[in-house]
Amino acid sequence: MTSVMSRVVIPRFLRLTRANRAYIDADAARARVVERSVRPLDYGPPRRLRGVAVSVVVTDGWPVYTLRPVDRASRGGLVYAHGGGWVGEIAPQHWQLAARLAAQVGLTVTVPIYPLIPSGTAAQVIPRVAQLVTASRANHGPTFLAGDSAGGQIALSTALHLRDTGQQAPPRTVLIAPALDLTLENPQIELVQPRDPWLGKPGGLVFGALWSGELSMRDPMVSPLFGDFTGLGPLTVFTGTDDILNPDARLLLGKARAAGVEVDFHEGHGLVHVYPLTPSREGAAARRHIVTALRADLRRSLSAGRGDGSAGWSAE
Repeated sequence: MTSVMSRVVIPRFLRLTRANRAYIDADAARARVVERSVRPLDYGPPRRLRGVAVSVVVTDGWPVYTLRPVDRASRGGLVYAHGGGWVGEIAPQHWQLAARLAAQVGLTVTVPIYPLIPSGTAAQVIPRVAQLVTASRANHGPTFLAGDSAGGQIALSTALHLRDTGQQAPPRTVLIAPALDLTLENPQIELVQPRDPWLGKPGGLVFGALWSGELSMRDPMVSPLFGDFTGLGPLTVFTGTDDILNPDARLLLGKARAAGVEVDFHEGHGLVHVYPLTPSREGAAARRHIVTALRADLRRSLSAGRGDGSAGWSAE
């Protein structure tokens, strides 16, 4: 049975705080973009992140943070793209998940603070995130991709870009409530919308159009659901049925499996957008599953000697 926290408390909180106000109204979405441009939010990590050492470098204008476990040697890497509708900065729950993956899996986690709309676009960001994956693989060994919501779009589009440029697929890409088709044309969205206390189509289209820039909304760099999934590594996908992005997640499941891609699919009945990041029983279970899955994949990758393609990474 769904917990009271997920079934009642979180949806009520989202409605009381009008979390969806910039998503259900296009004018409010445009105002949000202007407000965030004039008054950017802080993006720095919390002062205390358990189990990790934090460092940052600025490369070509991007702050890129690195989280390393303090009580063990890192044996792999992960690049995490945060959500926020391409207009919101990284939040504490993103940092906490990144720190948990670093500390409990034994990964060096790279967290890019990518440019947001209207300055940032998919065409700018996806190749740069792919470069971070390549650098992590060379420096730290097998490197995973992960992201939530808008960051899930970035993660999956990056995986496709790596494949399309002839590079090694990540050993797993973790997608938490990913944005997959920014046209939001799936007719099932209208059926889910009344249950979703967070996201909405009018504002989502505003954000998506700005993020697409000069690219078509159907370009896989913008909407990865339109890509060819052949040759991608395994996917782990979390989606809640009270999330307007859920219908596209179901399409992703069918399309990826038809292309021979392994999909570890988790659909939470009655759960909201990005439920694995929420302080709920279901969120905690999802986070434990991510840790367990990445540990198993890391062991397999190290045993197979998969790293930067030349350095003899091993499980020893």
